[in-house]
Amino acid sequence: MEKRIYGNTGMEVSVLGFGASEIGSGVSQGDVDKLLGSAIDAGLNIIDTAECYGDSEELIGRSIAHRRDDFYLFTKCGHSSGIDGPDWDPVTLAATIDRSLKRLQVDHVDMIHLHSCSEEVLRRGEVIEVLQKAKRDGKTRFIGYSGDTTDALYAIRTDVFDSLETSLNVADQEAINLTLPEAIKRNMGVTVKRPIANAAWLFDTVQPEEYAYAYWNRLRDLNYGFQSEDDSVATALRFTLSTPGVHTAIVGTTKPDRWHQNAKLLEAGPLAADRYEEIRRRWQEIAPADWTGRT
Repeated sequence: MEKRIYGNTGMEVSVLGFGASEIGSGVSQGDVDKLLGSAIDAGLNIIDTAECYGDSEELIGRSIAHRRDDFYLFTKCGHSSGIDGPDWDPVTLAATIDRSLKRLQVDHVDMIHLHSCSEEVLRRGEVIEVLQKAKRDGKTRFIGYSGDTTDALYAIRTDVFDSLETSLNVADQEAINLTLPEAIKRNMGVTVKRPIANAAWLFDTVQPEEYAYAYWNRLRDLNYGFQSEDDSVATALRFTLSTPGVHTAIVGTTKPDRWHQNAKLLEAGPLAADRYEEIRRRWQEIAPADWTGRT
């Protein structure tokens, strides 16, 4: 699998990573062992989780902590998620970082991202100081920001973060003009979440309470030509990974064999320039100003 240098960090990351939110509820340890073990064996080397993803950190720790040198481990912090204290409180934040290391059965992670933190909170500076201290103390090699819209833009412009994790896909392109150029200027590592827009165009109906509903609605209006093609998911993923500045895209699954299917989607390489520009033009023609990045 293709690898890219992750900004200033020097980490050589696989273009496809594993997002652990989906394994955080109701997935057996055996399935997680098989899923992560086979993915790492096949070349994946990014595991991305968070303190609020159910028991995903514990599952990952029990599954692959013994293979610590085989992958880069990212987690996110900011939500108290069971610890007594408010979100974004500095004491609570520090406690969740320590809890994440314990759950993951490691003495450090490669990246800690602030998880969808608002500009208002960032401006107070306390959460940034907590992450900087965690980095000085050796609990993480690098620190980053995970989020979208003008909150992400402010975070990038503080010049304190090594990494940006943000939403980008065929139905969510605000970042291409708003934040990626600023991240590129600073040679930040960039991880994309939701790189295939939940494949929302494949569903006849999506309920309003489902996360994919916003993408489903957008894609009905966008009505890209590729949506009716047999390889539509591959086209969507290749579009995301062909965007300048993007280093890796994280895809979640609960199915042990799905990783190999996802990897096959990239065998054709980058999306042809004319197809990429066709998707960009359609977005620019159709997307209203309120189609902002989905946190």
